[in-house]
Amino acid sequence: MRLTVFWQRMADHFGSGYADTFARDHVMTELGGRTVYEALDAGWDAKDVWRVICTVMNVPGERR
Repeated sequence: MRLTVFWQRMADHFGSGYADTFARDHVMTELGGRTVYEALDAGWDAKDVWRVICTVMNVPGERR
């Protein structure tokens, strides 16, 4: 998954303003105790990060 697609899905689900805040501030144990930005910076694949977000935040199936 390209980062542009990842960030579009984040904006679609959380809203463009909150997506950035969530990605910057929400630490998830499923990402190794990292935020979204930290996980991506650490080399996690955007698709894997999106899957974690979908699971943790109960993203509806049609948005996954």
